[in-house]
Amino acid sequence: MNRSIIITAAITGSGDTADKTPHLPITPAEIARDAIEVAKAGAAIAHIHVRDPQTGAPSRKLALYQEVVERIREADTDVVINLTTGMGGDLYLGPDDNPLELGVETDLVGQIERQAHIETLLPEICSLDCGSFNYPAGNYVYVSTPDMLRLGAKRLLNLDVKPELEVFDLGHIWFAKQMMQEGLLKAPPLFQVCMGVRWGAEASTQNFQTMVANLPAEANWAGFGLGAMEMPMVAQAALLGGNVRVGLEDNLFLSRGQLATNAQLVERARNIVELMGASIQTPAQAREQLGLVKQEAKIKAFSGGAALAS
Repeated sequence: MNRSIIITAAITGSGDTADKTPHLPITPAEIARDAIEVAKAGAAIAHIHVRDPQTGAPSRKLALYQEVVERIREADTDVVINLTTGMGGDLYLGPDDNPLELGVETDLVGQIERQAHIETLLPEICSLDCGSFNYPAGNYVYVSTPDMLRLGAKRLLNLDVKPELEVFDLGHIWFAKQMMQEGLLKAPPLFQVCMGVRWGAEASTQNFQTMVANLPAEANWAGFGLGAMEMPMVAQAALLGGNVRVGLEDNLFLSRGQLATNAQLVERARNIVELMGASIQTPAQAREQLGLVKQEAKIKAFSGGAALAS
């Protein structure tokens, strides 16, 4: 396999995992530290959520993103910054006789608010979840409508931030291609094929191949699997010509019963692709391949990230 592969590390995610492993980074300092450690281990891209430093619950506070991003940018280890915009789409419907009596867990805001930190911090990449779908909880729906997506894509085009098109099922790919036809996405598009997220596409070889076969021919893409399917999907993505993603957002274990760190998961993925004959890309190489624009934040509110430079 004579080609190079981009490794993305998904650092902390928004899942209910804060109390399941001591290795999950919670505070901005911990998240930035892990982003730098995965870069040293071979990741070109760090995909970043933030959490409440006190409770570990997922958050979308701008100040937390600011501190993480500034700490990374002030360090001397290069890594492509990829921020989530997935927060703010959680809809918990009420009981059958009153579905509009929304659950207290509901956190539903519009696309402008979901992307507020992107406009301020100007990362090279941010996620764009390309459709609504059901989550495991009985009445929990993730909301990402066509109009929301069109608005978000147009805004990112104006900001010169590359959207990572998160696709959880075939219909999401179909709509992403529709946005391409409407001129809302700059070529080449970047897709993340998300496997095993209930209730999207089940993580199987056949499903993964089908998802990849439906991507635009000119697309750059990566894929990941949740839990025990994380490393099998690394190998399959590499074989199918894509890039790979690992990290504690997707899987907590290095092997059965052995909790992992983010850096260990990147090292394992790197070993897999290198044993298959591929090389890994540097952040600079990934920027060139993906057509990324490195920008500076509009405002700077935190000072002290240089402490991570060692």
